Amino acid sequence: MNKLLAVVALAASVFASSSGIAADRTLILTVKNMDCATCPSIVKGSLEAVPGVAKVAVSYRDKTATIIYDDVKASPEQLTTATTRAGYPSAPRN
Repeated sequence: MNKLLAVVALAASVFASSSGIAADRTLILTVKNMDCATCPSIVKGSLEAVPGVAKVAVSYRDKTATIIYDDVKASPEQLTTATTRAGYPSAPRN
């Protein structure tokens, strides 16, 4: 009986752990330094290189990047770092 309770408790803790459950998130970044038609493709490529990124759409007109990503594999900090390293500093849009 004790073994059964231990197994059930272990299973419950695994399923209840939020850190192990992936969720797709959407983040909109404001992106600086986009001043030519090529810039959005560079920003998009830098974001797509981050593990966990599923989809990226970049708007030159609005100076934004919309990213759908797995929040277990990627974080907003990793995404902003990726664009900054490519020469396009960014920050989450308020």
